Amino acid sequence: MFESQEILDQLNSEQRQAVLHNTGPALVLAGAGSGKTRVLTSRAVYLIKEGLAKANEVLLLTFTNKAANEMKRRVLEYSGQELSYSGTFHSLGAKILRLESKRALQNNQALQINQRVLSHQFTIYDDQDQLHLLKNILKEKNIDQEKYKIALVQALISKIKNQLLSPSEYLDGVNNDFGETIAKLYQSYERRLQQENALDFDDLLILAYRLLMENEAVRHHYQTQFKYILIDEFQDSNKVQYLLSKILAQPQNELFAVGDFSQSIYAWRGADYRNLQQLKSDFSQLKEYHLEQNYRSTQNILDAATQLIQQNQLHPILKLWTDNSKQAHKIQVHELSNGELEAETIVKLIRQEFVDSLDQIAVLYRTNAQSRALEEALIRQQLPYQIIGGTKFYQRKEIKDLLAYLRLSFNKDDSPSLNRVIKLGKRRFMRFQEWLLKAEQNILNNPGLALQEIIKISEYNNKFDKNNPDDLNRLDNIDELLNVASLFEDSQIFLENVALVQDGYLPDKQNQQHYQGVKLMSLHSAKGLEFDTVFMVGMEEGLLPHNRSMLNEEELEEERRLCYVGITRAKKQLIFSYARNRYQFGGTQQNLPSRFLGEIHTSLLSIHHHFDEDTQAGNYYAYKKRRQKLKTTNNTKRRLIIDEEQLDALLNDEIDIKDFIND
Repeated sequence: MFESQEILDQLNSEQRQAVLHNTGPALVLAGAGSGKTRVLTSRAVYLIKEGLAKANEVLLLTFTNKAANEMKRRVLEYSGQELSYSGTFHSLGAKILRLESKRALQNNQALQINQRVLSHQFTIYDDQDQLHLLKNILKEKNIDQEKYKIALVQALISKIKNQLLSPSEYLDGVNNDFGETIAKLYQSYERRLQQENALDFDDLLILAYRLLMENEAVRHHYQTQFKYILIDEFQDSNKVQYLLSKILAQPQNELFAVGDFSQSIYAWRGADYRNLQQLKSDFSQLKEYHLEQNYRSTQNILDAATQLIQQNQLHPILKLWTDNSKQAHKIQVHELSNGELEAETIVKLIRQEFVDSLDQIAVLYRTNAQSRALEEALIRQQLPYQIIGGTKFYQRKEIKDLLAYLRLSFNKDDSPSLNRVIKLGKRRFMRFQEWLLKAEQNILNNPGLALQEIIKISEYNNKFDKNNPDDLNRLDNIDELLNVASLFEDSQIFLENVALVQDGYLPDKQNQQHYQGVKLMSLHSAKGLEFDTVFMVGMEEGLLPHNRSMLNEEELEEERRLCYVGITRAKKQLIFSYARNRYQFGGTQQNLPSRFLGEIHTSLLSIHHHFDEDTQAGNYYAYKKRRQKLKTTNNTKRRLIIDEEQLDALLNDEIDIKDFIND
């Protein structure tokens, strides 16, 4: 337990000013690694130790259970008191609904919210429960599940609910058959939730908000209960979370929000960084504090991050700095001739330079499909690794499904594969059997061609919706499976290789299972983490920024924020890599280096070139000449010709990325 002054003595001047904020609303813009968790917990401890609030009068909210538990632990350690209300927005919503439904029961009443009666014994349905419920509804209504894919219906209903629209209100705004069907499914879904006394995750927020809006007594109770409201990662809040924050803070408006525009990377799930800006409109007395001193990274890494994020025009930028006097390594940029060589080079570099600190190594990528080549390279080098926030490539459902078809093509007695394929649909299985009777042996023996045929005749990809981010990731994984299959000329050898990789083996090599090792994860999964050394792979146009985001200014800026988050995970060393060629979508794609590399000044970079076998044999000029001779093969498609001098000019910040592309 600490005294207030001891807590304050641990803070820098900007942190101390924020913690000592007097009264009224405050916004703390806290850059990456600037100690925002320390500020939030110190603020809570200060309020308690100074007698400004009791522990049960402080509401401390964040977005993950892990972060909430850590802050709760620190407050208990420093103040000796446990926060009664500390957790995620969803846990707060569940607690309010549970308490109020019990209170209503004690008064021989039922809790009614927006014409819905809620029992205190309600069940919370997770994503899988929701999908199961929707699947039953579609079956009962005899609705085509190919046209109305369950995952898409779930996502649309969630989106509609978070706009605070009822089924009838949504129906009033649609003018087509698809929208009308979604409205009817939404209505049936809500009715079934009511009948089964269940809430989904959206309901935990929406019903808590509606209860506070509709019931003056309940609203007054919680507004009086919470004298101070502290919220972390405010840039990740959605519409309902913002409205909940606003109504709970009234009338005293003691809202203390911490966030960073530059780390807003979850727009695809409803987060809106503009909520930070909206605070200034809704709270006229808002006091703003900036935390820009970084305690994590070297100045070179911070300069690179700042130079990058300053290209964004739609939100304010913090300029990070550090007084870290340790020698700052230049940021390495590795140019590779292809994606497989990229993975091999990165893993060899890890073995050569970082083998004694594998637990402090992270390899970050934009899409989960990129993990496949890295996993195989790590196994070949006998280095332990972990997939963080995801599943190992060959364990992903869509990959296991397609491999089951392929295995069954060679062994009709493979019962696990047979059971798996049958569960994917009897009609699919019948089409597969008919195809198998007619399939030519040369097709079956070629894993790439066989898988393409299987996907076509089974209509497997029709399971996924291209408007759903999760489904797009699955389609990326399927493309990567086709990519790796194309590298093998024999299906049996390919399947053998897959089995060896799955078990951590390759021929004559064994990779012992470890709980520690190199961390592989997507850039989204890396948020909130830090590592001594960070590799960011696939720094190419079309990957980062992703090709789905390159024509929309807001989405492009979010891609840049995602890159910024990746950069600021590194404490000591940051290493970029990109491949000139990458096998994608059934063919070799020529790639431009990411524009984000061109936004970092060359004085911070150390550039390394690695090329294919021709180049390694000393025939670099033949390689260059061959690449520059590429010509347009027809009048409708333009082949990109990569000019080495133009590339050097781009990396040296002498020309703009747009000029490079249009040249």
